[in-house]
Order: sequence, then C-alpha cells, then structure tokens
Amino acid sequence: MSLASGSSTRLDTPKELSAPTTGTAPVSIEEPATVPPLTLSRPRILRPPVPPRVLRAVLTGITKSVAILALLLAWELAPRFGLVDGTFLPPFSEVAQAWWELVANGQLADNAQASLVRSFSGFAIAVGVSVPLGLLIGWYRPVADLLNPLLQVFLNTAALALLPVFVLLLGIGETSKISIVVYACAWPILLNTISAVRTVDPTLLRLAKSMDLSAPRLFQKVILPASVPTIFTGIRLAGAVSIVVLVAAEMIGAKAGLGYLINASQYNFAIPQMYAGIVTISVIGVAFNQLLVAVEKRLSAWRVPATG
Repeated sequence: MSLASGSSTRLDTPKELSAPTTGTAPVSIEEPATVPPLTLSRPRILRPPVPPRVLRAVLTGITKSVAILALLLAWELAPRFGLVDGTFLPPFSEVAQAWWELVANGQLADNAQASLVRSFSGFAIAVGVSVPLGLLIGWYRPVADLLNPLLQVFLNTAALALLPVFVLLLGIGETSKISIVVYACAWPILLNTISAVRTVDPTLLRLAKSMDLSAPRLFQKVILPASVPTIFTGIRLAGAVSIVVLVAAEMIGAKAGLGYLINASQYNFAIPQMYAGIVTISVIGVAFNQLLVAVEKRLSAWRVPATG
C-alpha cells in the first residue's frame, strides 16, 4: 500500500489491543487465567502406636488409684456425716495431720526404724535357712521322710502361741522378737520351696537327663530356675507375715517399734496417732511386697509372659 498524502494509514492490531473508538463500547482486555496459589501442607508425623501392655498398665494404675482415693474419701466423709463415731474413727485429714506431727518430731522414724531392723533381720534369716532346707527336702526323698513328722508338728503350731516361750527362753530384748519373726516366716518359704522342687515339669527333667547332665548341673540349670516362681510366692507371703507377727510381738513387750507406737497411742487415747501407725505399717507392707515382685521378675525373666 502506498502512502498517499492526506490519507492516514492504521496498522492492523489485534482486536483486543486496539484503542476504543468514539461511539463504540470499550473492548475489555482478556486477562490470563489465574493460577491458584500452591499450598504447602505440613507433613503428618506418624506416631508409633501405644503398646497394649502400656495401656493396660496405665488403666490398672488409674483403677487402683481411684479405689484408694474412694476409700480415703469415704474415710473422710463417714465421720463428718455421723455415719461412724468420729471419736474412734477420726477423719482421714486428722490422721494425716497426726502422721505429719509424728514425722516432724521424729517419733515415726525412730519406731519405724526399730521395726524394720527386726522384721528384715528375721526375714533374711528365714530366707537363708528355709530355701536351702526346702530344696534339700524336695530333692532328696530320704531327708523328707526323716524331717516330715517334725515339720508337721511345728507347722500346726501358731507363731504367736509360742511368743511367751520365746520371751521366757530369750528374754524381752531383740533376740526374742527376731526369733519369732524367723519362726513365722520360715514355714511359708519352706513349704513353697518343697512344693516348687517336687512339681518341676517332668518333660524338662527328661530333656536334661537325655543331655547327660550331672546331678549338680541338673539342679543348677533346671530345678532351681524352674522353682523360682513358686519359691517367691512363699517369700512374698513370708514378707507379709514378718510385719504382722512383729507388730503383735511389739505390742506385748517392747519400748520402740510401730507396734509399740500403736499400743501406746491406744492407751493414751491418741486415736489419730494410732491410725497413723497403722497406715504406716500398711504402706511399708505394700512397698516391701512390690520390691519382692520386682526381684522375682528379674530372677524369672526367662518365663514367657501370659497372653490374653
């Protein structure tokens, strides 16, 4: 096309970019399609599942705590609402206050120490004597036939019934109290040890004998490990008996100990202090039992835990 004078030439432009003319509607410029912004999602952290054993342990702990708290709440409210006589069963808060006063003035520590020394001494002697004797009686039939009549006589004689005899023969000092604890603790340990040896799985014995193990090695590798659970059942029973019998002995003739504290508080009509001593004995018994359970689990770690 030639450029003529007076004529104007317009370059062809796209319709979208051409300038609007007079009298015509404005043409909108098309915008590019909007791209949605990218959202960065935080990666999910995969947490390992809680083992069922842990959940059962937590639920068991909560259940036990709820039961104890319910008991303490009932103990606190029953005297205050007149369900029981508050003179003979004071609220738990008063017992706790009396317990703290005994801790502050040192009476509780002194008496608890005296009782623990006697109880643990007698308990340790009973374990050291009864376990070897029970293994010997359970393993060798002639020894069992020789000692069984004598054991039956003393087994059916209560320990507290012999307390006056121990006092007459050994005096009212520490020896008689430790001796009565030894006597009371020996029987549960002895009987459970004998039963443990005699009830070892015969299959284990046959397998061990097929390997030509000597008698000492058979006893060390098979009899003793298989007897640990039943032996510890007797040891745990003896642990509870050691505290009960000792408290009873301390109530009869002693100048220190938790049994003496309980008895003296009763005579002085210091009822909250009496219950404080009883609660202390219960706590010591539970702690001692849990210690024995931990030792048993460590010594019998070879056992396959029960499922279900």
